[in-house]
Amino acid sequence: MKYGISLSPKSHYSTNCTINSTAAPTNLWVTVNGTKYSYKLSGPVNETTNLNTNDNLEEKAVFDPEIFFNVLLPPIIFYAGYDMKKRYFFRNIGAILTYAFVGTTVSCVIFGSMIYGFVKFQGIEKFDYVESLSFGALISATDPVTVLAIFHDLHVDVDLYALVFGESVMNDAVAIVLYRSINSYSSNSGAFKFTSLLSAIGVFIGVFGGSFAIGTLMALLTSILTKFTNIRDFPLLETALFFLMSWCTFLMAEAAGLTGIVAVLFCGISQAHYTYDNLSEHSKERTKQTFGLLNFLAENFIFSYIGLSVFTFGRHKWNVGFICWSFFGLLVSRFFNIYPLSFLLNLGRRRRISAKFQHMMFFSGLRGAVAFALAIRNTSSVARQMMLTTVLVIVLVTVVFNGGGTMSMLTYLKIKVGVDPDDEEFEEESSFQREDDGENTERQQYYERAWLFRIWYDFDKKYMKPLFTKAGPPLSETLPGWCGSLANCLSKPNVEEAKAQKKSESGSMESFENPTTYERRIDDDAGDDDVVIRQPVVGTPDIEMTEGDLGLGDRTFNPRS
Repeated sequence: MKYGISLSPKSHYSTNCTINSTAAPTNLWVTVNGTKYSYKLSGPVNETTNLNTNDNLEEKAVFDPEIFFNVLLPPIIFYAGYDMKKRYFFRNIGAILTYAFVGTTVSCVIFGSMIYGFVKFQGIEKFDYVESLSFGALISATDPVTVLAIFHDLHVDVDLYALVFGESVMNDAVAIVLYRSINSYSSNSGAFKFTSLLSAIGVFIGVFGGSFAIGTLMALLTSILTKFTNIRDFPLLETALFFLMSWCTFLMAEAAGLTGIVAVLFCGISQAHYTYDNLSEHSKERTKQTFGLLNFLAENFIFSYIGLSVFTFGRHKWNVGFICWSFFGLLVSRFFNIYPLSFLLNLGRRRRISAKFQHMMFFSGLRGAVAFALAIRNTSSVARQMMLTTVLVIVLVTVVFNGGGTMSMLTYLKIKVGVDPDDEEFEEESSFQREDDGENTERQQYYERAWLFRIWYDFDKKYMKPLFTKAGPPLSETLPGWCGSLANCLSKPNVEEAKAQKKSESGSMESFENPTTYERRIDDDAGDDDVVIRQPVVGTPDIEMTEGDLGLGDRTFNPRS
């Protein structure tokens, strides 16, 4: 927390100080009248710089870039994981992970190598191979928010939506960790050594794995709290707990030296898979609406700020040749990301990815918030300033051109729209090509899933779901016999609710099987005695129904002729 202090009327002082460093220090400690004050680096000063910060428009319009990573990006990434269609996402999990991990790495290396070759050919100084790979990592983060919005409104093929959405979500996480891994070391000579490559791979695995573990564990802890407590009786507190636990995931990952963005992504996926089933109906609706609103506001603010940065950033480095070559490198790297990997994936897939789906995925490679947020974090050198300027142009052009041309591309490729995800008949007419057309039975659908998903599905259904949620079979049926007491303890809330529900259902069935009867006496024309007719009450009578004037119960009445 930062607190305000009284300021001097003078805005600046001039002094000379020599620091043996290639870059300016981030913070300076200055002693004034025996008290030490900390000053943070704002940027270089030249003769045209307005030192009166109260009148400087740039100072008012530009804020700390860390706000993007600490405030604006977490809701966007969390909502992407929390709101995903898990059924189709996990059905294509093999392809999504291939595009995200292998494809992003290939795209980074190809783009970085092309940029490095260009800067060497043009003689641009202080732009080594590490800087080129950093540029390749940050520009590899796709953000097809416009395309996905159109996909959602037009109801395109669910598998195409899952591939584009899943690749973009996982791609953002991989690009962030890859960018951090490349910048985790410095090379004085500018050469990219093999030992440095191994170091970057180790950092990548460690940071990604640690962030994944923290995000998943925090979500599982939230599911345990919502399952074994009665907090669902207080929807407002339940929603607050859900929000705070999710936000703490980001803070814990950052405090541990990992990547909070990756942690909140997997936290959102796990929260949707486990915790969501334990929430009350009010909390389910509130969490969806709250994070949906935060996602909408954050995305709009970021894209508005991207447009504003074109005019407020005072150190743009405009190099038309560099920008044009970056666009060309973007197309080449995206090509090698989609088409070769799709060919390899189709060799082992029952549901092959058709050519028109590959073309649409190639077209959907927009750049957006993540690429801009990574580029704006470091603008200290000329190379970094060129990166930011180029990223701004790429983001604006791809959002306007690719986003605006999505409907035209869907029409040109003749991709079906208006698809009902629950329509099983559309399965046979899907643009995914099948090697065999068997009956659409449950067993066939099960084995058409990815083998990795089949293994996880069995484990999740038998152990994870019963343990962390109130759904699924009891643990006493899935765990070994010697774990009976532990199973009963861990599934106690679920068992009690199941028994209560079963008792309620059995009581309702007894009432239905033995319906209440009433007597109706009518006058018999053949004699003087009344004829008693017993008729069942339709439906299941309620206690309150028999207390009113219309609740006949076992009463006897004589209608008068």
